[in-house]
Amino acid sequence: MHFKLRQMPCQSKKIKCKKLKLYAVLLFLCMGCSKDNNTDPNCNFLVNFNVSTSLNLSLSQYNQLTFPNNPVYVPNEANGGIIVNNTGTGFVAFDAADPNHIFSDCSILSINGLEGVCGCDEANKYSLFTGQPLENTELRCGLKAYFVESSSNTLYISSN
Repeated sequence: MHFKLRQMPCQSKKIKCKKLKLYAVLLFLCMGCSKDNNTDPNCNFLVNFNVSTSLNLSLSQYNQLTFPNNPVYVPNEANGGIIVNNTGTGFVAFDAADPNHIFSDCSILSINGLEGVCGCDEANKYSLFTGQPLENTELRCGLKAYFVESSSNTLYISSN
């Protein structure tokens, strides 16, 4: 004897409908993903260096990072050095080169309070909390951010 199971018509339609919805959601998610976070082609003045450094907060040159709102410049890293800041809720690190200029000596930011200021003629200013441009709304690129991990008295800064 050979038995054949038959599905109810409404059950097979529900399964097909669920599969169709699942495929639509997966397609939507895949299309929303991007390999390139830099969507503005004008933000390409800085080189993507592999950054991997650590700062011992016990050393005098980095000790002021134990207190909020005391940014520190770390030379010889990334494009123009790195500026690290304790925001009070965590640490942030940005490339010290102005992302809105072709790299040169004048495009390295100097610290002025909680702002990074470019030494070129335009004197672009950036927030050392968020990395976003200040005052000039036409600037298209924010500061290049790096990952910061804090472990005991050491900060680990990396590009990935």
